[in-house]
Amino acid sequence: MYYEILVTLRIEITRNESRMEKLTKTEEEVMLHIWRLEDCTTKEVLNELDDPKPPYTTLASVINNLKRKGFLNAKQKGLTYHYSPKIAKTEYKADFMKGFVGNYFKNSFREMVSFFAKEDKISPDELKEIIEEIEKGKA
Repeated sequence: MYYEILVTLRIEITRNESRMEKLTKTEEEVMLHIWRLEDCTTKEVLNELDDPKPPYTTLASVINNLKRKGFLNAKQKGLTYHYSPKIAKTEYKADFMKGFVGNYFKNSFREMVSFFAKEDKISPDELKEIIEEIEKGKA
């Protein structure tokens, strides 16, 4: 039964090709802050970044790239632009995981879970919780 659930997940991943552009590490870091802030300016994002902070103009370029890639909405309020996520964090996470599982585990969640279990990165109790969540989702 659990194998059938994992096979179903694999089919869903294969069926749904990635439609998002890939993010660089820097773009992803900036998006994490924007998802948390929800509506923010470039200066507000800059204040959230760890030291050493990039120059303001560099961050503005990263934000413009995120807007161009379709990750952000931009609204001008007075002289300042406010940015908000156009793509939900959960949507990005799902797309990222599709690519991750596809690239490293041949589209097999079973292989991925097995890998983490063998590496002692997931406990039997955590695995049981995951199975319960999958079963609840199928109900």
